[in-house]
Amino acid sequence: MSETPTHVGEILEHIAQLLELKGENPFKIRAYTNAARALESLSEPIETIVNEGRLGSIEGIGKAITEKVTELVTTGKLPYYEELKASFPDGIFELFELQGLGAKKIKALHDQLGVSSVEDLERVCKEGKAAELAGFGEKTQVKLLKAIEDHRKHAGRFRINVVAVLADQLLSDLRAHEAVGQISEGGSFRRRKETIGDLDILVSSKDPEEVTTFFVHHPLVEEVIVSGPTKSSVRLKDGVQCDLRVVKPEEFPFALVYFTGSKEHNIRLRSRALDRGWSLNEYRFTVVGDAEGAQQPPVIHDEKELYKSLGLDFIPPELREDKGEIAAAEAGTLPDLIEWSNLRGTFHCHTTASDGKNSLIEMARAAIDLGLEYLGIADHSKSSFQARGLDASRLAEQVAEIRELNTSKEFQEAGFRLFAGTECDILKEGDLDFTDEVLATLDYVVASAHSGFTADEKTMTERIIRAIRNPHVTMMGHLTGRLLLSREAYPVNIPAVIEAAAETGTIIEINASPWRLDMDWRWWPLAKEKGVKCSINPDAHTVFGLQDLIYGVGIARKGWLTKTDVVNCLPLGKVEAALAAKRLKQAEE
Repeated sequence: MSETPTHVGEILEHIAQLLELKGENPFKIRAYTNAARALESLSEPIETIVNEGRLGSIEGIGKAITEKVTELVTTGKLPYYEELKASFPDGIFELFELQGLGAKKIKALHDQLGVSSVEDLERVCKEGKAAELAGFGEKTQVKLLKAIEDHRKHAGRFRINVVAVLADQLLSDLRAHEAVGQISEGGSFRRRKETIGDLDILVSSKDPEEVTTFFVHHPLVEEVIVSGPTKSSVRLKDGVQCDLRVVKPEEFPFALVYFTGSKEHNIRLRSRALDRGWSLNEYRFTVVGDAEGAQQPPVIHDEKELYKSLGLDFIPPELREDKGEIAAAEAGTLPDLIEWSNLRGTFHCHTTASDGKNSLIEMARAAIDLGLEYLGIADHSKSSFQARGLDASRLAEQVAEIRELNTSKEFQEAGFRLFAGTECDILKEGDLDFTDEVLATLDYVVASAHSGFTADEKTMTERIIRAIRNPHVTMMGHLTGRLLLSREAYPVNIPAVIEAAAETGTIIEINASPWRLDMDWRWWPLAKEKGVKCSINPDAHTVFGLQDLIYGVGIARKGWLTKTDVVNCLPLGKVEAALAAKRLKQAEE
């Protein structure tokens, strides 16, 4: 039985939620929540850890939970969880997905109004009954109706990291099958969209039935929706629908382009094919009509040849959104997109000093293991009290520790450096959480908004631009505050912010956390045009969070960015000047 860390973590999270609904001991509830968070950080298969008896050595996973996870992973079942679930209606879990609705409110709604599903909640809100409960009120009722609306808008979509774990295992297992020839992911996942509806996998094979049989019986499959000789659809363990298409080897390049999309991009390609007298579909080129002397299409072996036959340079999958890529490919002006290997370091990382799970030295060593030359530490400032934000005194202690580590033999031999920074809260009026005197002691400053999200667009835009104009603010963090599939972006005039960043020399980050991926890729061509530089930052709260950089690279590629657009592609010896450039510029002015 194959279980993903995400799936097991989800079950532990559900247990914590059910225990809270039952009014169990808070310490017991927290133990399950902490264990779920620990599993989210795993970088290797959970079966391997269980089989080697290493589960109990992971911080946050005690003896009792180790036994339950082991039982779940080895048998595929957990009676303890099934018994807990049986005491509540199935729809209760969906309520936890609503923004602003926690276990205490769900318990009150369930106990006093019989709410057991999103539909029940919508009904009691529209009838005005929810507002009458203690601790609710009219405002809460309105917010709950908005949360229901947002939840339905995002139904059936998944963050890219959830899909990536499943895709990696499926592609690896299929690739090892003797009947599989060429193989690739497709669809929005291959284009690295910020959220994914379903996972497409494309395979070439001379024995499609054997491949299909292997696929539908894969351990990750929970439900077979439809199974045919060339197309199968299944539901995977985390609820993701996965579609497998098996084609002949000679059809693979055409199918890969077609099933990668986007739809709008494919329409453009078909139009260019028609201009040449060909029809293009997911299997082949065919000559339109039967006129004598019609030009025959060339033999196509791969995607590059297909694009060339249409008079185009190869277009990377991330750019296939009908956003000008066809014209650029025709003119030979497509950018040389940034690659993962171009990154030399990163900024905006957290440690145990605030709400991170790993120490300063642990984060540094993990960065060295990833092959990075430098790492920027940006723990929260004091106003983020929920994240144990640092005051000026604690920040000064951390800066001193960083300076000392940079002189250590370990760092010197590795050619590695830590940069001292802060994720400084932007306060209500646009002031910063630290004085300029404190900020001047740091190598860089990430400015972020963590509150006041209900302000109107004008107020929020002015607030952010005021912060950007501070000479000590090096870069803007998670510009819109969005949490994908959970919280909408706060209203902000992004072109105005980009203009201010260009004027002041402020860097804007791509927050690479799969929960954020912010600033949105659609705005990066404008930022690039204005000369705004990017920093791809993981917002890492664990050593494993550093690996989220790969998602940030995908967003940068979708935004047409090259390594020259991204400051953390600069090596040590050059990146220091990029971090100091804004202060020097404004000092000269």
